[in-house]
Amino acid sequence: MRDLTIADLPHLQRILRSTGAFTEAEVACAMELLAIVLDDPAQIDYRVAVAQTDGDVQGYVLYGPTPLADGNVTLYWIAVCPEAQCRGVGRRLMAQVEEYARQHGGRLVCLETSSQGGYERTRRFYRQAGYVEESRIRDFYSPGDDRITFVKRLDQTLDL
Repeated sequence: MRDLTIADLPHLQRILRSTGAFTEAEVACAMELLAIVLDDPAQIDYRVAVAQTDGDVQGYVLYGPTPLADGNVTLYWIAVCPEAQCRGVGRRLMAQVEEYARQHGGRLVCLETSSQGGYERTRRFYRQAGYVEESRIRDFYSPGDDRITFVKRLDQTLDL
């Protein structure tokens, strides 16, 4: 794991697109958030960890303290290149977020995702990582596309 650099941007954009999970609008939003991290080193809302193996960027996670919430960390984006999926990269990225939360007095790690069928694998990944569905807002993103919030309560978790 390492910090984000400007040289990572084309690799991360390729990864976001290659997963097949994100629309072009979502890719654009993810890239905008990465630019915020790079353009404003003093900002405190977002942190990024980049997973790299043998010089190859394999994925990233963007997360940060949840504004106005005591002890909450939000995982905003996570993406792993298809070639590196099912090899522990995603688990290492999630562990990075959880470790950050623990070091900063975090109680909860929260994330949201879509109910669409294309996200089923993602939802399964979150469940396997110990996250539970906490809430669902029907038709949030669009008719038939619910927003599902997953939560991991760190005080009930003994391992990463």
